[in-house]
Amino acid sequence: MSIYSFSSAGGKVGRPKPKGNMKMENAIRILAGTMVLLSLALAHFVNHHWLWLAAFVGVNLIQSAITGFCPACNILRRLGVGRGQPGGDCCGPKCGE
Repeated sequence: MSIYSFSSAGGKVGRPKPKGNMKMENAIRILAGTMVLLSLALAHFVNHHWLWLAAFVGVNLIQSAITGFCPACNILRRLGVGRGQPGGDCCGPKCGE
């Protein structure tokens, strides 16, 4: 069955509708993972002190889980991530303040 016969039989053919903005929780995970991988690469190729960046990211994730305050959430919210998404707060009620 080709796409043309599917279309002529009444099937809908087209691009899927965009889902909108990324959820804040997913953006936080992508940012944290990118920073850890960047830290590991810089530690391997430049200087081992770049591992402190990975440690900082880990401590920040733990702190945000305990307190509900997430600095990365504040930055991403100002950049427009997570607007219009239901349940967009990733860390708790203080997320995005």
